[in-house]
Amino acid sequence: MNNWRELATKLVEEHIAPQGVRDPQILEAVKRVPRHLFVPEEMRRYSYYDSPLAIGEGQTISQPYMVARMTELLALKAGDKVLEIGTGSGYQAAVLAEMGMKVTTLERIEKLALKAKDLLQKLDYDVTCIVGDGREGYPENAPYRGVIVTAGAQEIAEAWLDQLDEGGRIVVPLIVQEGLYRLLVRQKDSSLKKGYLDTWDDYCRFVPLLPGVKKLGGA
Repeated sequence: MNNWRELATKLVEEHIAPQGVRDPQILEAVKRVPRHLFVPEEMRRYSYYDSPLAIGEGQTISQPYMVARMTELLALKAGDKVLEIGTGSGYQAAVLAEMGMKVTTLERIEKLALKAKDLLQKLDYDVTCIVGDGREGYPENAPYRGVIVTAGAQEIAEAWLDQLDEGGRIVVPLIVQEGLYRLLVRQKDSSLKKGYLDTWDDYCRFVPLLPGVKKLGGA
């Protein structure tokens, strides 16, 4: 796909920016990450549409606008540590790494995790890819300035807040009714009685966050 940079720029200028994403670092990162490499070959002609795409194992690569919006809600800067729950294709991790974040990403499906790890390495993104249950987080690299959950959650896992730095944010699609999620931003604030402040953003659709780990060859 020789013209992918042109297509990525068009995606940003005609779809992502008009929907309200303003951060120039995010917009430039989306232009620089080759999204077509993160989707199956038979789907690549749709890579720069503003839509989610199937990547196998019942999972999807998120809509580019949603990737950009969730990144914006994290409010991170270069050098910040961020934990991603749900590596999937690796595209969200690539966008964060392109912006200079120190990314740790967790994926419960080993086949997807290994594929994403290999691609991220080939693209020279320094991302720590872990096979594990996302609900447990990854305390070894904590504390994180941000936690981004790229699957629909029934609740906020305690581990995510425990591993979050003071003032840091969790951005998560939280279920509001069957099949429908809304982005929740939870900011850690120990001065508050609950220990955090919640704000709500866009409604969205995501595959559900599931427990456990699916190993290669496993059910």
